[in-house]
Amino acid sequence: MNQRWFLRKHEDGSTFGPVQFDQIARWASAAQIAPHDTLSSDQQTWIKAPMLPQLGMDWLVELTSENYYGPTTLGALQEFIRLGEIDGDTFVINSCDGTRRQIREMPDLWETVRSETDDDQIKIQLGDPVGPAVAKMSVRLQERIRDLEQTLKEERRALGESEQRYAELERKYQDLLLSLEG
Repeated sequence: MNQRWFLRKHEDGSTFGPVQFDQIARWASAAQIAPHDTLSSDQQTWIKAPMLPQLGMDWLVELTSENYYGPTTLGALQEFIRLGEIDGDTFVINSCDGTRRQIREMPDLWETVRSETDDDQIKIQLGDPVGPAVAKMSVRLQERIRDLEQTLKEERRALGESEQRYAELERKYQDLLLSLEG
């Protein structure tokens, strides 16, 4: 982990680095690394950030009963609470042990955020390189609807093709039965 690391943002492909791994860990903890962002130590081989266990991106945020954000870090959860994106009623799932609980059931997480001031010295150390913006969890409903409509269209097309193929096979089967009887 001592080598220099690069972060590539999934949204726009922008790259940050080279930085030491502890800087990558601070970015992850401050919600600046999203689940689809990738990391590399050589800019040749890129892996999704949650694949590095050292980052502790072990938490899924339940946005709706069918929509999740993550995996992300405990620090990112604190940042999302501070930003008002999640609250005590929000459910989170630990992807390591499968436990599901509400933020209010995690007093260390909740209390730390409440006691913090707007002083960002906790998250940013003097001399830190400029990092990526904080990731957003907002559900892009229009994009999700468009994706679902496209998936539905593809499934209907596949169903139509399957029904057509079934009808052809049924016809061939009936033809074979007739030829055996005749």
